[in-house]
Amino acid sequence: MLTIGCHLSSSKGYLAMGKEAVSIGANTFQFFTRNPRGSKAKAIDEADVAAFLSYSKEHGIERILAHAPYTLNPCSKDAHTREFAWMTMADDLKRMEYTPGNCYNFHPGSHTGQGAEEGIRLISEMLNEILKPEQTTTVLLETMAGKGTEVGRSFEELAAILERVELKDHMGVCLDTCHVYDAGYDIVDHLDDVLEGFDRVVGLSKLKAVHLNDSKNPFESHKDRHEKIGEGSLGLAAFERIVTHPALAGLPFYLETPNELDGYAKEIALLRGFVK
Repeated sequence: MLTIGCHLSSSKGYLAMGKEAVSIGANTFQFFTRNPRGSKAKAIDEADVAAFLSYSKEHGIERILAHAPYTLNPCSKDAHTREFAWMTMADDLKRMEYTPGNCYNFHPGSHTGQGAEEGIRLISEMLNEILKPEQTTTVLLETMAGKGTEVGRSFEELAAILERVELKDHMGVCLDTCHVYDAGYDIVDHLDDVLEGFDRVVGLSKLKAVHLNDSKNPFESHKDRHEKIGEGSLGLAAFERIVTHPALAGLPFYLETPNELDGYAKEIALLRGFVK
């Protein structure tokens, strides 16, 4: 069975997100741990979490994905910005243990002119500081489109970060279809080759989640503008190949397309129809 969901607002709590997911035919979902453009996080409501964990078992919701705020930049040349990233992620990972065994995704960051090698060093340094042996959460590096000074624009850059992390079992990758296409990986006409390349450089065992997004921009544009499924430069046929590819079987898929709930429901139904 296809594990698929979309990005939901966490403002109403875990149980509300679970019920929204079920209402649109989803069996997973993604959410921001806090304001995506800020630093504030709501206090954990333990009663709400307990109710959600019970509800999720009853309705087959598995492997939810938390997304770090966009303001995190662990490889900035500004020390205060790096410190904010470290403190925020450390706090988020503590909060994630209320819903154990799930994943936490973040954008690796922008090196702000220091060079990719220095950015890689700073990101891995942060991860080595905050990852704990006892945590149950897997931290995912997201593949990036390569705009500006983004780190993570290539599989090689992601592999370099992972190689430097000491607690490797706590790390993985989230592949974003819009981002990798914009970065120059042709998942439309050469999906097999891209996945073989990922396996060779990073390892498919490290691939833990997929963001499903079409792109408003052409191939290798190095931009990052998501489009609804089948309405962008990737096209609908590409998504049928992605959700049915044997190498991706069993992975959770998360929609981040420009939709409201009814639009997500239609996309989920559409993509489920491809899986026999």
